[in-house]
Amino acid sequence: MPVDLAEELPVESVVTGARAADWREALRLAGDGLVASGATTADYTDEMIAAVDELGPYIVIAPGLALAHSRPSPAVSRTGLSWVGLAEPVEFGHKTNDPVDLVIGLAALDHDGHIEVMSALAGVLADEDGLAALRAAGSPDEVLRTLHALSEGDVES
Repeated sequence: MPVDLAEELPVESVVTGARAADWREALRLAGDGLVASGATTADYTDEMIAAVDELGPYIVIAPGLALAHSRPSPAVSRTGLSWVGLAEPVEFGHKTNDPVDLVIGLAALDHDGHIEVMSALAGVLADEDGLAALRAAGSPDEVLRTLHALSEGDVES
């Protein structure tokens, strides 16, 4: 049975209309959502930022979209997601996919533990109309309703 991302994403991990001065602050917001849900400690947020400092903006995986994550670590207590819609996009330093207005945080206990969630997320992100509806969502509840509709195949363009 496919994963319903709305069930994997607690409302306290979703922020819309967020303000971030730079990419570090945007990642901090994504990390705050993971911490709020109990998926990680604040140390994981620091690890996500350190990974981009070390490896560059590899987390900017599509135009306007960053998938904030780090390696599995003791700072992760369970697989978790967070969602940050930015009111104003920020630059991560990616040649083709900047600026970013959507940051999705991902934490996993191990390398395999998040495969189903990643597969469901890839399906949502590949749906241009669905992604546009998610970007336009004005509240956490609207993000979750849209994600649920997408998992059911019910989003209208």
